[in-house]
Amino acid sequence: MRIIAGKMKGRDLLGPSDFRVHPTAEHVRAALLDLLAGDLADARVIDLFAGTGALGLEALSRGAKSCDFVETRPSSLHALKANIATCRAREKTRVFRKDAVQFAAALTTKNHYGLAFADPPYESRQLDRVITSWMENKFSPVLAVEHAAIHVIPPGVYHAVLGESAITIYRQPPGPVDSE
Repeated sequence: MRIIAGKMKGRDLLGPSDFRVHPTAEHVRAALLDLLAGDLADARVIDLFAGTGALGLEALSRGAKSCDFVETRPSSLHALKANIATCRAREKTRVFRKDAVQFAAALTTKNHYGLAFADPPYESRQLDRVITSWMENKFSPVLAVEHAAIHVIPPGVYHAVLGESAITIYRQPPGPVDSE
């Protein structure tokens, strides 16, 4: 596993020792980040269910300003912190050892994330809860999710099946920002 584009291209990433963690395959990550290229410049990114951090680190490599990673599994946290160090990205990142579903539910438009990633375990319904939180609170203009191709979720503005994985992108419609 490695960073596939941008200023960190070619850096090897440490994989998790936990068999339940499925890092985003390089071809899926490439497709997703290519689709989001216009959203990355100077974006503040959040990577929910960060795992190894591959999605968020790839976003940083391609021009995002910063990335907050949310992860709870100890083996994933170990790999995530090692990968942040390998990419020399400590000053652009924060790591939250928290439940991603609860973290997302507490977010609002005031958090000012420009882009959110969610890649929860394929066997769970945690993704449904994150999508519901995003639809209720729009904590970022864009929510990009990776999920099992067989997992039925609400339609987004873009959906693609890539083998056993799928990516779906949700976009907040343009309009006035909530000023609460």
